[in-house]
Amino acid sequence: QVQLVESGGGLVQTGGSLRLSCAASGRTFSSYSMAWFRQAPGKEREFVAVVGRSGGNTYYADSVKGRFTISRDNAKNTVYLQMNSLKPEDTADYYCSASGVLGLPTNLARYAYWGQGTQVTVSS
Repeated sequence: QVQLVESGGGLVQTGGSLRLSCAASGRTFSSYSMAWFRQAPGKEREFVAVVGRSGGNTYYADSVKGRFTISRDNAKNTVYLQMNSLKPEDTADYYCSASGVLGLPTNLARYAYWGQGTQVTVSS
């Protein structure tokens, strides 16, 4: 069982930056691939980025590649999402998730554990 709590969301202007954090409970954090998904109003939840168990491998959605960076600190049971050059279309609720599936899963059905979400609003 893993419990996830996100923080760091807020209101930022176009071109600004935010850093999201996700704190995980439990002693098996390093056993999970960790990802961020987002859901804009009226839209389906979509994949943003994933980091492998050791933190050495990452994968990004094309829409955020080059602007967002996912990382993790297994000693602190925490995963981060650094978001730079934010755009209004990045406005969404951002969710942290954990998957026991090997590799870098991008399908939300592969993720068993979810946080409650943190809101990010980018003003134009």
